[in-house]
Amino acid sequence: MCALNSSEQLTLVLASSSPRRRELLKLLGLPFVVQPVDVAEANHVGESPAEMVLRLSQDKARAALVQAPGRVIVAADTSVALEGKVLGKPVDAADAVRTLRALRGRRHTVFSGLTVIAAQFGWQRTVLAESMVWMRHYSDAEVDAYVASGDPLDKAGAYAIQYLDFAPVARIDGCYTNVMGLPLCHLYCLLREIGMAPAETPVAACNHTNQRVCTVAKEILAGSAYQAGLLAIKQ
Repeated sequence: MCALNSSEQLTLVLASSSPRRRELLKLLGLPFVVQPVDVAEANHVGESPAEMVLRLSQDKARAALVQAPGRVIVAADTSVALEGKVLGKPVDAADAVRTLRALRGRRHTVFSGLTVIAAQFGWQRTVLAESMVWMRHYSDAEVDAYVASGDPLDKAGAYAIQYLDFAPVARIDGCYTNVMGLPLCHLYCLLREIGMAPAETPVAACNHTNQRVCTVAKEILAGSAYQAGLLAIKQ
């Protein structure tokens, strides 16, 4: 295990402009600064949704490292996949309506690629988080009202699981914060490898903030689900 000691090195760099990722990272209680990066979020030909988010999280982390050399970089990319097809951020309101209607009453998968780089140690890890999500049978009127709110227009899959006025999700199997865009227990495991994980895991803060009881945190933090995500990118 490597260890960091200077105050600057102990401040994480979040390679994202997402307010959701900022709010989630705050739950770890670690100091961080935000460094947005400009990376084209395009799907390459023949690339699976999982491969795409892994690649993009690495691209974002490396772009941030150029601007903040010597710092510990955290970068993530999240994608919604329905029957193997990536559903990205809607291009406009009509696209958001189409996406939400396509997801209605069906199961889809949310993938997040998460990369942490500590370049001063030559250390980089990328992990894949995967959650299965079942949407409820919401009405066309509910979709129209939600889209009119503007909330889905900057979100992969055109929805936010935490948006209570719409509450589109019936149930979930996997990490809840993964669906929000930053799988916190996976991040905790990565930071633990370089001696930067806080004393407290994010479970209590996550449960309190999201008003739910996580059923997968223990498995992830114990290493089984986390290691499976790491192995997925080494094959």
